[in-house]
Amino acid sequence: MHSKKTVLAAAFAAVAALTLSACGSGGDSADDSVAEVSTGTEAKPATVLDQPFTKPDLVLTDTHGKKYDLREQTKGKPTLIYFGYTNCPDVCPLTMSNIAIAKRALPEADQDKLQVVFVTTDPERDTPASLGSWLKAQDPDFTGLTGDFPTIQAGARQIGIGIDPPKKEKDGTIVSMHGAQVIAFSPKTDKGYVLYSEDTTAEDYTEDLPELVKGETP
Repeated sequence: MHSKKTVLAAAFAAVAALTLSACGSGGDSADDSVAEVSTGTEAKPATVLDQPFTKPDLVLTDTHGKKYDLREQTKGKPTLIYFGYTNCPDVCPLTMSNIAIAKRALPEADQDKLQVVFVTTDPERDTPASLGSWLKAQDPDFTGLTGDFPTIQAGARQIGIGIDPPKKEKDGTIVSMHGAQVIAFSPKTDKGYVLYSEDTTAEDYTEDLPELVKGETP
């Protein structure tokens, strides 16, 4: 079992969001309310929150073009939520791949219970069709959500994740700055009680998912 670190929810409220990732490009957020958490120690893959996050109040559009109420449709189900975008060259596809690998190690019944929700931070390019195609290559049962950027940004902030509007770099590439954390929500309480960093491996998820599916602390 890898090390876990319990943190006070107040610390998250103070900084409003965790470190932003440009998915391959560096840079700082332009939003002054977003700050980096610095503990002076090496980051651990998982952080167990002593005061869990409330599930975001988000109503968006899924990859079939249908309305998707996040709270209603994941109620009572073990749920992993991640904010990213399909044109990300590294962090986003690796994160989804690691979760997909770990999910396949679960018993079939537990695989059916687990909800993995990917919310795009680049809704202008991530249409329901393109997002659906991208996620299908990872796991056909993953849920992809898109919508208007202000709604997505507000939903991310409800769980301490900062995202910035996509911007074009000098070389013409479009970069979406976003927090690269995965939040695990308990099927017992619907609260987000474990946070995973972008350094979390497939092995880490494989070790933890059996407990997360049960709503237990890994």
